[in-house]
Amino acid sequence: MRFAPALAVLRPVLLALFATASLVTAEPSAGQPTWRIPPGRMTTSWGDQVTPANAWREYPRPQFVRAAWDNLNGLWEYAVTPRTAAAPTDYQGRILVPFAIESALSGVARAFTPDDRLWYRRAWTVPAAWRDQRVLLHFGAVDYACTLWVNGGLVGSHVGGNDAFTFDVTAFLRDGANEIVLGVTDPTDTGEQPRGKQMLKPHGIWYTPVSGIWQTVWAEPVPKEMHLAELRCTPDVENSRLRVTALTDAAYQDNALAVRFTASTQGRVVATTVVRINREGWLDLPQPRLWSPEDPFLYDLKAELIRVKSPHRPAGKEGEGKPVLPAFGASERVAYAKAEVLPGEPLDVVTSYFGLRQLSLGAGPKLGQPHLRLNGQAIFQHGPLDQGWWPDGLLTPPSDAAMVWELEWLKRAGFNMLRKHIKVEPARYYYHCDRLGLLVWQDMPSGYNRGLSNAPWDEGEPPRLSDGRAQHELELRRMVGALYNHPAIVMWVIHNEGWGQYETPALTAWVKAIDPSRWCNATTGWRDENRGDVYDIHTYQEDVRAPVNKEDRAIVVGEYGGVGWPVADHLWDATKRNWGYQTYHDQPTYVAQVSKRMAAIEKQCREIGLSAAVYTQTSDVEGEVNGLLTYDRRVEKMPPETLAEINRRLVKKGLKD
Repeated sequence: MRFAPALAVLRPVLLALFATASLVTAEPSAGQPTWRIPPGRMTTSWGDQVTPANAWREYPRPQFVRAAWDNLNGLWEYAVTPRTAAAPTDYQGRILVPFAIESALSGVARAFTPDDRLWYRRAWTVPAAWRDQRVLLHFGAVDYACTLWVNGGLVGSHVGGNDAFTFDVTAFLRDGANEIVLGVTDPTDTGEQPRGKQMLKPHGIWYTPVSGIWQTVWAEPVPKEMHLAELRCTPDVENSRLRVTALTDAAYQDNALAVRFTASTQGRVVATTVVRINREGWLDLPQPRLWSPEDPFLYDLKAELIRVKSPHRPAGKEGEGKPVLPAFGASERVAYAKAEVLPGEPLDVVTSYFGLRQLSLGAGPKLGQPHLRLNGQAIFQHGPLDQGWWPDGLLTPPSDAAMVWELEWLKRAGFNMLRKHIKVEPARYYYHCDRLGLLVWQDMPSGYNRGLSNAPWDEGEPPRLSDGRAQHELELRRMVGALYNHPAIVMWVIHNEGWGQYETPALTAWVKAIDPSRWCNATTGWRDENRGDVYDIHTYQEDVRAPVNKEDRAIVVGEYGGVGWPVADHLWDATKRNWGYQTYHDQPTYVAQVSKRMAAIEKQCREIGLSAAVYTQTSDVEGEVNGLLTYDRRVEKMPPETLAEINRRLVKKGLKD
């Protein structure tokens, strides 16, 4: 072995008047302990380096960057009260944001139940340079339902544990220190909401719950009247162009407002166009360089909200004899692309990036068996099932550097993809996949009623509560929208096995209509409804099963392997059963067994035209010891060089007849 380096919809508390108490100061209040990792907890080398001063300081939104921002991570006051109790006047201690209350890195590491409410409080002073601008307060993710107060005023609520959300807090702010209070509830596995593998009583494949803030909290100023709110970038490789849309925070149209898009590489402008706000346009890219795992090339993109001389016909006599532009369409796009830009500074500026790549389903090395294709070429994809759990941060990686190390380790091991398993990562994770060239199959986090989860032998899909379906679809839509611009994400996975699976044909058609530019995996494993771009089986037998051939879909093995090896002194809980699907107790046997299963996948590539396979898994997780790395990421169970040689053979032979 080698040691590695370092549903209820929320019912907001609207009872009585909100009680304002003393604000968080630089020093803990009397009786409040200072932050530390509780003793006896498993940590990573990156977690060992975390402090309140350095916790997640990186810019959190790499695809939509503004120059001015303020990071609100760090120590907040916290209290846990009964769910039905009024807001507390006294807080119980200090918690390190953005780590969940159950995690070691939060400094609290305590259980949280559906009958509890978690309260956060801190003071924040708006930077003086932000005066006369609107102020947005962003939460990367909060599990699960939360309500925000600023200076005692109720700002708003949010429901959903996997997506980023924003409040405009401008009207609630005052000079000097502002009190920010957040109240959170979390039903965990007592509800139907999307939650992945969280369970109040973790065991087997079910893990410690995550409650409260678990991604970065931050603020930024935006122009007072209107600002850019969203960019959408869709590659059109066949026509050497990028479809671009810039949406503003306002729903109205102003003929004199437009967005100037500029694509560049290494500071050299390669394309530019002007598009009316809240409309689509095209960036034509001469001699485009395509994105792939071997060459993950990214273009820089700038979007500027500007004023132009409106090309639309003015009202009255001034417009007589001039053509009328249609509200939408090619003629309007051409007119705005040529519009005169009025002098003055842009009203708003954001920077981003994009990659050009094309995904399709077509011919492969096995005649008659459709294959997944990237940029017009058949590609064999091999990568790990990646849970994204960490012993010290749980769903929250201990640091950006920890994420980067793990992704780079997977690249060194020769993998060209990963399946992000029923979790949505922080935005920076996908940015690193984009720049490193790791294809991502993105799962929708599962959610279901524990009494209604179907098994593969069931007759038909079980019913789901209407509220549960509505929340699941809302969060699915949010996930697709938030991650839409990442070139690394190549497949949406709607259902994992039978975990809350419902209305598969309708959901598959819906997701494919929302985003036809990506592959769609209707169900990975278990109950196949003959929908989507792939037929996906799971096989954890020692002798790896093969999927049957399909005339209309690619065939993939969505999970296999799961070979276990419990490494002493690197176990989550040595007193409990630590398991793999088959478990071995020394490195030579473990390496031989992993290699045996990967060789079976290589054979399937040659013989049946397999398009992809997902090995379980990147790292151990709690009681599961079937990772290529230990849970603390301190031990490599299999050298990456050995894996790289296997992957080289897989990709090379997998695409030969």
